[in-house]
Amino acid sequence: MLDKERVLVKIDELDGYLRELEKIKPGSFEEYKKIEKKRSSERLLQLSAECVIDICALMVTGLRLGLPSEEDDLFERLAQAGIISPLMKETLRRTKAFRNILVHEYGRIDDQLVYEILQNKLGDFGAFKQEILEALRHIS
Repeated sequence: MLDKERVLVKIDELDGYLRELEKIKPGSFEEYKKIEKKRSSERLLQLSAECVIDICALMVTGLRLGLPSEEDDLFERLAQAGIISPLMKETLRRTKAFRNILVHEYGRIDDQLVYEILQNKLGDFGAFKQEILEALRHIS
């Protein structure tokens, strides 16, 4: 059975990270390159991505959509069940790949890419949240 309360707690956690990102979001690439901005931005993006993955895992487990063999399977199973859109599935795959770079390959982080995500892609998190909340409304 889906624990909607746990999903909602994770959504609140995600909202908190996004609010923090909005507060520290640099106005220019030069501002972003300051070490404190870079590291705090990277960490908050990582935490936001991990929140999204956790929400997906809670949904897949709670709805008994099967046992995923890897994180990408979470997104596939949710898309197959109509919980998220095919477009969101691809967005989540890119988000997970970016999170993996932040976590596992720290030396290869592309500052320009992180800055562009901060400027243009934070809305992806909000779109994900809306798809999940819509699904929760229809799940008894």
